[in-house]
Amino acid sequence: MKAHKFSAFGRLSLVLISLLSALTTYADHLKGGWIKYEYIGLSGSNVNYRVSFYQYSDCSEPEKVDPSIYLAVFGAGYSKVFNIGQTSLKTELKSNFGPCFQNPPTICYLVAEYTTTISLPKNASGYTLAVQRCCRIAGIANVPNSNAIGLTYTVTIPGGLNSDNSSPIFDFRDTVAICFNAPFTLDLGAKDIDGDSLTYALCDGLTGGSQIEPVVMDPAPPPYSIIPYIPPYSGSLPLGANVSVDSRTGLLSGTAPGQTGTYVVAVCVNEFRNGAFIANTRKEIHLDVENCQLGGAALKPVYITCNGFDFSFSNENPDKPDYKYRWDFGVNGINTDTSNQAHPTYTYKDTGDYTIKLTVSNSVGCTDSATAHLKIYPGFVTDFSINGSCIFNPYNFTDLTKTDYGYVDSWRWNFGESVSSTDSTQNPLYTYPTTGTKTITLITTNSKGCIDTATKILTVTTGPDISMKFVDTLICSIDTLRLESFSNTAGAVFSWAPQYNLIGSSSDRPFVFPKQTTTYDLTVSYNGCVAHDSVLVNVIDQVSLNLPNDTTICGTDSIPIIPNTNALYFTWSPSAGLSDPKAKVPLASPAANTTYSVVASVGKCTAKDAMNVRVVPYPQVQAGFDALVCYGKTVQLSANIKGADFKWFPTNSLLNSNTLDPVAGPQSTTSYILSVTDTLGCPKPVTDTVVVTVIPKVQAFAGNDTAIVINQPLQLNATGGSEYLWSPTTYLSNPLIFNPVAMLPAGKDSMSYRVKVSTPEGCTGYDSLNIYVFETLPEIFVPNAFTPNHDGINDVFRPKLAGMKRFYYFRVYNRWGELLYSTADIGKGWDGTFNGRDQASGTYVWAAQATDYKDHTVTKKGTFVLIR
Repeated sequence: MKAHKFSAFGRLSLVLISLLSALTTYADHLKGGWIKYEYIGLSGSNVNYRVSFYQYSDCSEPEKVDPSIYLAVFGAGYSKVFNIGQTSLKTELKSNFGPCFQNPPTICYLVAEYTTTISLPKNASGYTLAVQRCCRIAGIANVPNSNAIGLTYTVTIPGGLNSDNSSPIFDFRDTVAICFNAPFTLDLGAKDIDGDSLTYALCDGLTGGSQIEPVVMDPAPPPYSIIPYIPPYSGSLPLGANVSVDSRTGLLSGTAPGQTGTYVVAVCVNEFRNGAFIANTRKEIHLDVENCQLGGAALKPVYITCNGFDFSFSNENPDKPDYKYRWDFGVNGINTDTSNQAHPTYTYKDTGDYTIKLTVSNSVGCTDSATAHLKIYPGFVTDFSINGSCIFNPYNFTDLTKTDYGYVDSWRWNFGESVSSTDSTQNPLYTYPTTGTKTITLITTNSKGCIDTATKILTVTTGPDISMKFVDTLICSIDTLRLESFSNTAGAVFSWAPQYNLIGSSSDRPFVFPKQTTTYDLTVSYNGCVAHDSVLVNVIDQVSLNLPNDTTICGTDSIPIIPNTNALYFTWSPSAGLSDPKAKVPLASPAANTTYSVVASVGKCTAKDAMNVRVVPYPQVQAGFDALVCYGKTVQLSANIKGADFKWFPTNSLLNSNTLDPVAGPQSTTSYILSVTDTLGCPKPVTDTVVVTVIPKVQAFAGNDTAIVINQPLQLNATGGSEYLWSPTTYLSNPLIFNPVAMLPAGKDSMSYRVKVSTPEGCTGYDSLNIYVFETLPEIFVPNAFTPNHDGINDVFRPKLAGMKRFYYFRVYNRWGELLYSTADIGKGWDGTFNGRDQASGTYVWAAQATDYKDHTVTKKGTFVLIR
């Protein structure tokens, strides 16, 4: 080892040498590094340290690794550069990417170590160690033009009593590849052999040498310039907003960027001894983000449960149908703490820190595993109490959190204001600027890592609460009244004013006896907060009382008796027939004429009055018995009344509606209402109803006109009622039934029959039919022409059936065989149209089929002429 101190001329010479040899010394192969030192003792007034510098380079260019480096040491009034030769060179290659990592990249570091011993004068402020070099590898994703930007590596040595410090030591865990847009965890933690506390933070990378001077033989003192970053990346967010470092453990975790490439990541480790900061170590690495596929197992670094011994496990990666799971819950000494479920729940028997492991495999044999720490520390409950009075005084918030393990180590209060109102002390004070309902939240943690939240509702008022039994009352001038107030605020002080005729001005229930109307004001105070209310005491010298005039009501009715009075209390008599003999406005329902009297009072002041209620009966009415009448017939009504006047309605179907026995002739069932009034004092009408039910008109039907042949028996078929009478009775098998058989003799060319149809109620109806006799065999007669000109003569083309029992169809076709009309109803025919349009004159075809009275099928076809 040689120590150097360069003059300005010497530095200029080195720059010229560097310019001349730039082609051989310029290199873009650096990938980070860090400095460490170890305290090894004193030499007189000097402190001795073993210093090691680790510089990472790209494996593809081993020839560019420096044979030696220049370490600069800066202190108060001290500056010195040490040239340190290379002591070792190792190749660190990541070879195991796991079976589910597709297309693994080449992750390789050349780790050059430069170690020496230095002796520094003891001082109070300590030292900064620095190494500067250029240049970084090309194409870094978060740094522009990275192969033209150098590096500065730094570490600080504390002075004074802490000069015996040794810096934190990092294990080499830097051959790492993570997958873009995927969750990951990377341990950037270090160990401190002195037992100092360490905190971690992501920090800026520092620039160093340049392309002109790659090897900086005389590094500059701090401060150092930070490297530029490509937005949105920065020193504190080198992998974006979704990645952070745990300040206590140094675990870097989150979701990797969506862009592949190499990223500069710098971590700063701060050392604290006895709670005071003493030193800082900066380490820089290059982290590769690859287009790859991670395996199926992923766990957070640490889980914790603080409310029981049960814990439910889940893979942090999404489930897939072909996944198989194997959980080991980390209980030492047993092998039954396992599960093959995707989301198992396990009950631990004791507290502690358990290392759990998840192994995931799929159908093609790809496996992956992840481990995590699970802390079981139940019995942690957050709680607090509130003590305060109003917005003018501060409220006391007292932490009542309980923990069975460890100790409570942090508090985060939110006092529920719309603006920020927080505190991190254990038992804070807070003065509210506004009244209203506040939601108070306390979040606490303990030394085991538990966290819990408690929430309570607080109503902030301007003063103590107060309520009055009444706020307006009435007394007699010779009376004494007790005022009554109440407050839920324990220790509240009461004060009444004015003192006029008042006893107990500091009581919540004072006595007053004013001789004139007075407002008594109440002030309630508590801890500097006040509330106000008042009571109006109206004073009278006498009670005024006037009951309504005597009145008449209808029997069984009721009436409210409304006095005109200023009284508060009432006693009515007699009590019989009254809804409440103590009410101000009772409801009176006397059975007979009654005189009601009342005594009205305000304290000792009273007054009396009375009124008569005369009871008269309702008029009486009987509209008569309901009646049944055939359609088109009338019925006489018969009513009885006791009253002065009456009226029927409706009257449009009544004859003599001004009498009690009118004649009703409704066309449909009708309810007739008879209303009766009186002149004896009951003003209400009384009604009764009589219903006249109308039997609908009898729909008598003898059957359609028909034609038969000689010697054909014809069965008639009448409908519409329950009893039938045919006339004349000649040639009929039975004239008293609905379906007699008619057998007309030879020589009879036609016959007409009339049928009388009756209902059970005695209502009747009539209908008739004609029978035509043909001296032929059964036949279907069809004309050979028709004239549908709407003159009422031969406008419809229809068949005539003789001797037929059943008719199947009658159809009309045009000469192209298109069906124009079809029917199976006797008596119907074609009107000469098709689809609403008149058909042209010409020849058409018809077809018909029927069954004769001997069950022979008769089918006929022919042509006819349509004439227009």
